[in-house]
Amino acid sequence: MRNAIDRFFAISERDSTISREVRGGLATFFTMAYIVVLNPIIIATGKDIDGEVIGDGTTPQVALVAAGTAFVAGVLTIIMGVVGRVPFAMAAGLGLNAFVTFNIATVMSWEEAMGLVFLEGVIIAILVLTGLRTAVFHAIPAQLKTAISVGIGLFIALIGFVDAGFVRKAAGTPLELGIGGQLTSWPVLVFIVGLLATAAMVARKVKGAILIGIVGSTVLAIVVQALTKVGAASPENAGGWQLNVPALPAADQIFGFHNPLVLFTEFDPFGAFSRISVLLAVLFVFTLLITDFFDTMGTIVGVGRQAGLVQADGTLPRTKEILLVDSIAAAAGGAGSVSSNTTYIESAAGVGEGARTGLASVVTGVLFLVAIFFAPLVAVVPYEAATPALVVVGFLMMTAIRDIDWDDFEIAIPAFLTIVVMPFTYSISNGIGAGFISYVLIKVVRGKAREVHPLLWGVTALFVVYFAIGPIRAALGV
Repeated sequence: MRNAIDRFFAISERDSTISREVRGGLATFFTMAYIVVLNPIIIATGKDIDGEVIGDGTTPQVALVAAGTAFVAGVLTIIMGVVGRVPFAMAAGLGLNAFVTFNIATVMSWEEAMGLVFLEGVIIAILVLTGLRTAVFHAIPAQLKTAISVGIGLFIALIGFVDAGFVRKAAGTPLELGIGGQLTSWPVLVFIVGLLATAAMVARKVKGAILIGIVGSTVLAIVVQALTKVGAASPENAGGWQLNVPALPAADQIFGFHNPLVLFTEFDPFGAFSRISVLLAVLFVFTLLITDFFDTMGTIVGVGRQAGLVQADGTLPRTKEILLVDSIAAAAGGAGSVSSNTTYIESAAGVGEGARTGLASVVTGVLFLVAIFFAPLVAVVPYEAATPALVVVGFLMMTAIRDIDWDDFEIAIPAFLTIVVMPFTYSISNGIGAGFISYVLIKVVRGKAREVHPLLWGVTALFVVYFAIGPIRAALGV
């Protein structure tokens, strides 16, 4: 049996051992297990255009979405290990889940929003199977792809600051620090302590820093609530806890089972096209596709290179299988109502522990499936304990900004607009559109229109119509 596993995963061939693969799988899981908490914090609490949450009704079903998050991540990570045979783990993508929550679900139902996520995964699968992924990959300038990632990082950080109450709406200015410009509440103190502690652990390269930060901040929040009796946030109690009032979990909050399969009946692939304009639906799918597709390409090459798996031509063994599983994960995330799943850069933690094969992914996937039974614990975590992780993840995504040539205004201006428009308009698609339009315009005015890929011309035209849809409707009287 041991020899069969060794041969199937090419463990000895890649100069690894079963124990090293198991250790790597454990490291990857504990490094990215925070997503089981953060994903439902983002998507389970958001309401759609009908005022409902995922799973129907108006009461957030955080534990159910946490179970679904763990289930889809576990199954797809195991499939990646068995089919792709690489140490890459998968889970709901941060940034993508924020886009679905704050941009897509606000103009349609959750079922329709997750239907678009499903369609995005299907389209990526077709691109992989037909080989068109190469054309798509080369259509968008590399530095513009980097700007998209950086912008999403800032957007995620802003969400973290706002959800924690560290930044709030103000009467005289768009935003202000805390309440009336003062950090006067105990919950915000928990957020600050959690943020500083998590940042310090990340700086020291502590394995599992983000998960440790969430758990530690939650414990601190429970202690603070027990001593101060702050209570839940309300119009009369602006300094109260957001989302959940932290308290020692009851027995049924530690261990329990929420059937994640019920969420697979909650997606509608084509309903969005009758709810909103076809153009807007297409742009939503395109934005999901671009973000998901290029994040994956960067992740598999980066982690693959760290694992010594990248070949001379820049590809990995079984590249097609890896990309196909990743595209299936995107569709599965939509079908399971937990948002698009993608390959995680945190897989590098397992590689750092020596993982080189898909056996490590199988170990990580099994641990995610075990986590389903601990999903009720997420109901104990308040925003103030979870959102420091969003800010730190935003920082990690923003570090890619160094790859942009700020001396070349042809790319620097579009990159700048992409990055700042996302958080300033609370919209990822607005940022991408601003970047594409400005990039094409600058190329044209500098006499370099031929350098613009035909696909980019088409996408830019769609974004022009997207931004002008209001005046167009007014002119047409519709």
